[in-house]
Amino acid sequence: MANESIDPVFQLVKSLTRSEKRHFRLFANRQGSSEGLKFLQLFDEIDHQDVFNEEKILQQVPAIKKAQLANLKANLYKHLLASLRLYHTNQNMDIQLHEQLDYARVLYNRGFYQQSLKMLEKVKVLAMQSEMPHIALEAINFEKKIESQYITRSLRGRAENLSEEAIDIATRVTLIHQLSNVALRLYGLYLKVGLARNQEEYDSITDFFQKSLPAVNLQKAGFFEKLYYYQSHVWYYTIIQDFKACYRYAQKWVDLFELNPDMKNKQPMLYIKGLHNLLATLYNLLYYSKFKVVLQQLEGFAASKDRRSSPNTEMLLFQYIYTNKLNALFMEGQFGEGKKIIPEILDKLQEFQNHLDPHRVLVFYFKIASLYFGSGDNYKAIEYLNKIIHYKNQSLREDIQCFARILNLIAHYEAGEDEALDYQIRSVYHYLGKMNNQQQMQIEIFRFLRNLGNIAPHQLRDAFIKLKEKLNEISQNPLERRPFLYLDIISWLESKIESLPVQEVMARKFKDKK
Repeated sequence: MANESIDPVFQLVKSLTRSEKRHFRLFANRQGSSEGLKFLQLFDEIDHQDVFNEEKILQQVPAIKKAQLANLKANLYKHLLASLRLYHTNQNMDIQLHEQLDYARVLYNRGFYQQSLKMLEKVKVLAMQSEMPHIALEAINFEKKIESQYITRSLRGRAENLSEEAIDIATRVTLIHQLSNVALRLYGLYLKVGLARNQEEYDSITDFFQKSLPAVNLQKAGFFEKLYYYQSHVWYYTIIQDFKACYRYAQKWVDLFELNPDMKNKQPMLYIKGLHNLLATLYNLLYYSKFKVVLQQLEGFAASKDRRSSPNTEMLLFQYIYTNKLNALFMEGQFGEGKKIIPEILDKLQEFQNHLDPHRVLVFYFKIASLYFGSGDNYKAIEYLNKIIHYKNQSLREDIQCFARILNLIAHYEAGEDEALDYQIRSVYHYLGKMNNQQQMQIEIFRFLRNLGNIAPHQLRDAFIKLKEKLNEISQNPLERRPFLYLDIISWLESKIESLPVQEVMARKFKDKK
């Protein structure tokens, strides 16, 4: 039976590069036992499979008995991780520092206290230089243990120095955790509901942010204190839709890495994410010229031969580069051109299917549906909107779930699916009522679509004009702007009023704005 999606050993084996596989074979051969040979046989057979199949493994490798397979897989997984840890040690300072801590423990256990202390001092210095105070704190705690049990030094004040050092670093670690907790909770809230929908949510988020964010002296703060401080502000201002303030902090996030260029290689995921959040804010502000400059910066980093590559960074670069390529096409009104890159996106989604979280996939489906809708291919838009609507976990990105349903209504109208439209309206109204997610824009669209059957063909243009005027008025309220960030409903109405394709209307707006 195929079990690719849930078997961790299969996933790990299939993620290895050619050089990582070669390293593992050398690593496994060091075992020098029949058990090591079985690891390699199991590894090679899994590597040859396109879909994980235990029965085929037992057929192809008779030396492995069915009763042994579970234990062998568990041991193979452990040895794969050990091999990868060894292979990538030089690229990960935290792995190197933990290795040095292990060596200090070995020396301590053998009674070489002075040697152990020298190694711990080295770990402490490197950890602080690498912005890893939590590892420095581990080293200090070990130093304290040795100093408290054995007379190793005659220097006065050693106990006081260690205590003060521990307190200072522990205070810093605590601050980093406090800031990262705020950033994480705000990000989690954004993933669940998206942008603030009403004054009550605005007040609740603002109250949480103001009470939870600790005071930070940015002049004295280290890299991660600043990073999480900026992150927290980016998520807060994104959720409350203050995109100008969000832009300032997203730029500070990216600038922090520009001022500390070595951190781009040490923390590439955080640098890439910073660029993406800056791009997302620029897109919300429709700041096209700056958007193109930052997108080139992201693509330049991806193309750099000096950067470190890993499956994680490659996946993130795919997500963020293609998401923002699509956003650029939306701003330009180039929906037809955008359709040309959909096959590339779908291929990449397939390639990274075991790594991508569902939230990212839903975002891509919504953008693909929007491309098809903007290009006039309503049935393909409906196909991708249904992938969102029928997704089993509807608590994830409730905002996208909501606006997928709104766009689905409009796509059914454009496709001439009048019979399905009545059912769709009732279904969406019920869904939004359950989600407590109705805003004025949605209510006006419902009213309009419900009354379509009563509007004579020669009165349609006037009806579209009235709806556009109402929506323009609604969009002036900051807390009612949220729906317009997901759906450019005004451009669609203008296309109906002027009898033009929607992409022509958006391309004209883009040209006028430039």
